[in-house]
Amino acid sequence: MRRIIEDYLQRIKDKKHLNAFLEVFEDECLAKADDIDLRLANKQPVGKLAGLVVGIKDLISYKDHSLTCSSKILKGFTAKFSATAVERLLLEDAIIIGRQNCDEFGMGSSNKNSAYGRVLNNIDNNLVAGGSSGGSAVAVQADLCMVSLGSDTGGSVRQPASFNGVIGLKPTYGNVSRHGLAAFASSFDVIGILSKDLADNKKVFDVICGKDEFDSSSSDVLIPETKATDKSKKLVYFKQVLESEGLSEEVRSHFETWIQKLKEQGYTVEEANFPLLEYLLPTYYILTMAEASSNLSRYDGVRYGLRAKENDLYGLYSKTRSKGFGEEVKRRIMMGTFVLSAGYYDAYYTKAQRVRSLIKERTKELLKTYDFIISPTAPGPAFEANKEKNSPIEEYLQDIFTVHASLAGLPAISVPMGKTKKGLPTGFHIVANEFEEHALYTFSEYLVTL
Repeated sequence: MRRIIEDYLQRIKDKKHLNAFLEVFEDECLAKADDIDLRLANKQPVGKLAGLVVGIKDLISYKDHSLTCSSKILKGFTAKFSATAVERLLLEDAIIIGRQNCDEFGMGSSNKNSAYGRVLNNIDNNLVAGGSSGGSAVAVQADLCMVSLGSDTGGSVRQPASFNGVIGLKPTYGNVSRHGLAAFASSFDVIGILSKDLADNKKVFDVICGKDEFDSSSSDVLIPETKATDKSKKLVYFKQVLESEGLSEEVRSHFETWIQKLKEQGYTVEEANFPLLEYLLPTYYILTMAEASSNLSRYDGVRYGLRAKENDLYGLYSKTRSKGFGEEVKRRIMMGTFVLSAGYYDAYYTKAQRVRSLIKERTKELLKTYDFIISPTAPGPAFEANKEKNSPIEEYLQDIFTVHASLAGLPAISVPMGKTKKGLPTGFHIVANEFEEHALYTFSEYLVTL
């Protein structure tokens, strides 16, 4: 086991320019590897994940290790406890190799919003890594770890999985404890899993899922096991997705090819209208920005993290937050504060909550007829990092297909769908009914052979 860890540590050093890791836990990794080797040599029991090399996004708490959320405002902060997901990994002898770079507080679709520099795409360094779990996706793609724990609020595991040609799972909301995950939008946030190998992804999910007394939103629903691919399953895609102006021709072509292959293999694949599609992004951003405004109010310079030198309270708050937060985080806080303000609360926030309820109802109604909702994961492959943009809207549109599952609280997975003419990966996105993660895994086993 030590030799395997040494190989991973060397690759991380060789690929340091990718900026995927903010910190590597070299000494404790080697110590853990030696402990596993000793137990194996003495024929003592080891955990289900013994030897699995895992990286964790810098939004997930690991006791006595730094936790910065890739933000200046938490520079130097040390976690006081471990996330439940991390504790469950450690109990099964997974080896946590390091802390991975991400968009600040999970806000971004490119990994350009980190206070510690952007993550480079290993396939082409001029392209974005995807976000917000870009460091986690690149680390898996570049073989710097076997599995990464990321977080997914509106597509932050699935979109970078698509950009890097790996697998990314977003579990059902509440199926994996949020205890120890730094909050962005609490009614959306979930811990997700990135890997190259589907079996590794499933093993990690089975370990970290389940009820947690520290998270009142966690669920104790038993997940049904699916043992075989059922060709009688019915799939649906939305007409509006294929007609989307932002969808690249190559991604559309790949998706249509997969639909045809699935039909030839005996699956029922049908087109449907989903008129609410145009409301997904506005609803998602209104609600998540509002929740971000509330959640990030705790970073004020009083209790922990960055503290500006100022005598009066207003000045302390203002200067600390101005210096500590990046532009994208400040933008979302301001927008969230606006939609929660007295004059606009009902016009924006309340209306968005009603639309979200409608989206949930319509989606669950659809899933009574169909087993899966399918689409491309992202409208195109990874885009140029230095591309000039007139507004953040272009990046927000990267989540156009992934936010549906987030708004409805449903499980979704992205699997590699093929490559463009330039050799860039694209992703195939599947949404299932709540707590149907094993059905997603089973269907994905078939898809990865296409």
